[in-house]
Amino acid sequence: MSIDDLNREQKRLLKRQGALDERGAPQRGQRPVQRERVGVRRYLREVRDEMRKVAWPDRPEVVRYSLIVLVTVIVYTAYVAGIDYGLGSLMQWFYT
Repeated sequence: MSIDDLNREQKRLLKRQGALDERGAPQRGQRPVQRERVGVRRYLREVRDEMRKVAWPDRPEVVRYSLIVLVTVIVYTAYVAGIDYGLGSLMQWFYT
């Protein structure tokens, strides 16, 4: 893909990101700054803080969704088993 294949929006975005100069010619961008590594304590503290922000479902909601998933799995399993049995019977009828 060349620069000529890009539309105006893509070229403007590349200019903002620094990949194109003012004339529209490609230029080598700066390498992104690598973040410093954090320690285990800080990582676990940040994970705990983020997990507090999660909107956890209550028990009735979890039970309801679990039942929906269970019923759906049973229905699709019965559907696939029925197709398998029907095609198996059809093949047995052909070959006997």
